[in-house]
Amino acid sequence: MNHAIRLHETGGPEKLVWEEVPVPSPRPGEALVRHAAVGLNFIDIYFRTGLYKVPSLPAVIGMEAAGTVEAVGEGVEDLKPGDRVAYAMGPIGAYSQLRTIRADVLVKLPDDITSRTAAAMMLQGLTAQYLLRRTRKLQAGETILVHAAAGGVGLILTQWAKALGATVIGTVGSEAKAEIARAHGCDHVILSTDDIAARVNEITRGARLPVVYDSIGRDTFSASLDCLAPFGLLVSYGNASGPVTGVDLGILATKGSLFVTRPTLATYTAKRADLLAMSEDLFEVVRSGKVKIEINQTYALADAADAHRDLEARKTTGSSVLLP
Repeated sequence: MNHAIRLHETGGPEKLVWEEVPVPSPRPGEALVRHAAVGLNFIDIYFRTGLYKVPSLPAVIGMEAAGTVEAVGEGVEDLKPGDRVAYAMGPIGAYSQLRTIRADVLVKLPDDITSRTAAAMMLQGLTAQYLLRRTRKLQAGETILVHAAAGGVGLILTQWAKALGATVIGTVGSEAKAEIARAHGCDHVILSTDDIAARVNEITRGARLPVVYDSIGRDTFSASLDCLAPFGLLVSYGNASGPVTGVDLGILATKGSLFVTRPTLATYTAKRADLLAMSEDLFEVVRSGKVKIEINQTYALADAADAHRDLEARKTTGSSVLLP
């Protein structure tokens, strides 16, 4: 027996329906994985609402999970039944008890990393890895701004940046989240209701910043640009408040010859060698204790709608997992 959360039409959380679905058989190059834990990410909301298009309906959404291989298809040589694995990128389909997926996107888990931890950290942790180590290699002594610093990616980014020797300024939505951000290494915390650019200017004594990591999107885009020093880089990697549209590129010139990038994890992990190297980097920093994965919410997979409501309302902190 197999159950999944399916989407028959895009819309609100109520469109997520728990249904019995067939047990799939792995095709050549695929593995059948029984999920032990499924990651909850804002990208799931984008697919649910239709901001990101699903290939067809009905659809099973979800980008991240961890579990155990139950069977492999023809041509799969580096995985076998019983292997513990995790993945962080699509195709979508993680909101299920069992699924088939291309074997080349699966990463074997070390014995000392649990399935729940893996499901909570793969997408968010690999995102932090490429942001800090590849999109722009963070240098010790630099000061950076991390929006949504008490969120899943934000907490990992903050801890990892601190381990690399950076000073971290974080934005959060409440005093309670400010305490969480400080507890995970934020040197300075700014409430999202404050004048963010003015506070950054004050904290940096007018120097401003070489880089801003922005997962919020539309609501923070202008403020993020105003936080940058000349030649600074805005890394816009999320749309929590909606997509950034209608940008006049001339504003980058007038604000100091700035740079903007819109990276995706899919691009950075497209080559399996890169996926494995990035995963090993993530495993190492977590196992060392420099980055702690905080699973602050758990939900039954059947209650995914409630999880989406909490995530959209910004009631969650750290990482959340869905349990099949």
